Amino acid sequence: MTAPVFVVERLDDNGPEFVLDGPEGRHAVSVKRLRPGEDVVLTDGRGHWTEGVVKAAEGKDRLIVQLHGVREEPEESPRITVVQALPKGDRGELAVETMTEVGVDAIVPWAAARCITQWKGERGAKALSKWRATAREAGKQSRRVRFPEVGEAATSKQVAALLAGADFAAVLHESGDEPLAAAELPADGEIVLVVGPEGGVSPEELALFEEAGAKAYRLGPTVLRTSTAGTAAAALLLGRTGRWS
Repeated sequence: MTAPVFVVERLDDNGPEFVLDGPEGRHAVSVKRLRPGEDVVLTDGRGHWTEGVVKAAEGKDRLIVQLHGVREEPEESPRITVVQALPKGDRGELAVETMTEVGVDAIVPWAAARCITQWKGERGAKALSKWRATAREAGKQSRRVRFPEVGEAATSKQVAALLAGADFAAVLHESGDEPLAAAELPADGEIVLVVGPEGGVSPEELALFEEAGAKAYRLGPTVLRTSTAGTAAAALLLGRTGRWS
């Protein structure tokens, strides 16, 4: 088992020791029950990280960690962004959690025409906050040091603009003549994948995305829920691009 990951606001080389306190310190001391001599990883979630050894645990929420120098993990290439239509209930958090675990680099919530769920006002802000918190916790659980970016909810026009700038753009749709497993992928740059809602991508949205340069692809012979399709497709892309090799 690799060392547990804890998130800090900032890492620098100002000293050989770091005090982990607050909620992360409480989790380390009172939940994980870490003791002197055990290994930990500290990260800001933006690629900066350091390995450390617990020097002391004080009280219920204070861990003294001896550091071994701060490093930076470079961004992966090709970068994979998933545009995720808003699912019902807590399926959005499930999608974010599993996509984070497999290694997606960015997640864009999409208010598709056929989404039953709509993010508006305070409710929308709360839902976005949950997605971001889920990405953070899943990043820690999966031992990542560069967590996925979770953007603001996008309109279909904004998604089209994102697709237009991609090196490879795909929409998971049953009308696709080619399986995603056979698509020609770039060695680097940006891959953007669109996952529609339970009701599917509307003909108008599909036409808009195709005009932006995105092609429709089939994922497989079975029908997946919107909350699992992005994870399955991302895993396929990660394997085919060599990022899982």
